[in-house]
Amino acid sequence: MDFVTLDFETATIDRDSPCEIGLTFVKDSKVVDTKSWLIKPMQFPHFDPFNIYIHGIRPEDVADKPEFNQLWITELKPLLENQFIIAHNAGFDFSVLRRTLDTYRIPYPTLQYSCSYIFAKKVWGGLISYDLKPLCKVNDIPLKHHRAGADSLACAELSLKAFRVASVNSIDDFSEKLRTTIGKLYEGGYRASETKRIYLSEIVGDPLKHNTESIFYGKSVVFTGTLSTMIRAEAQQIIANIGGINSNTVSGYKFFSCRPTRF
Repeated sequence: MDFVTLDFETATIDRDSPCEIGLTFVKDSKVVDTKSWLIKPMQFPHFDPFNIYIHGIRPEDVADKPEFNQLWITELKPLLENQFIIAHNAGFDFSVLRRTLDTYRIPYPTLQYSCSYIFAKKVWGGLISYDLKPLCKVNDIPLKHHRAGADSLACAELSLKAFRVASVNSIDDFSEKLRTTIGKLYEGGYRASETKRIYLSEIVGDPLKHNTESIFYGKSVVFTGTLSTMIRAEAQQIIANIGGINSNTVSGYKFFSCRPTRF
């Protein structure tokens, strides 16, 4: 696996106010380098106090730093163009990238990307939180949180571990093994990285795991709402393995309320 992890810190609530970017580079499934750059945002010298509280970057830290458009031309575009990028909560980081490029009227680069927040849910089911800090704690990954370089490095280490657990060896494995679509950024538009929808026809039970004593054996089962300990597809797989029948509609009058982990 070759990829680059990306993280932004912003000066204000505005997505086009990056004040730091971090990139970590992975070659042949090994971290080879981490770089970070402070950025003078267009809103300078204004910084929101809350943002300063989060990352500790102040106006005086970026007073003599280049603006994003300068940094993009000289440093960032060559490092990101035509690469596979991973970010933790990519919806945020890529909205910062897009909004900032739009503000400076810079064409989007061509690249593919994914979100480690999304695919971590497929790898480590049942966690209370999938934010970067708790995931790093669970996986014994050092983290100095909310500085772009450190966050991008932690994202890279977390992604590598997730790929090992899920036996992901290439970008082509994401759809089947991580149930995650690959996002794309291209001149004139983008396509988001999202959870791949799983259709009931794709969920096949293991006959060796059938449990004729289960209340769900041979019964049609419908899941509604949000499950607290796993994603719906995992619960549906458990039902299929037991010998139950996953369904989209309610066809009777008997209802069960239970925790999926007690199937």
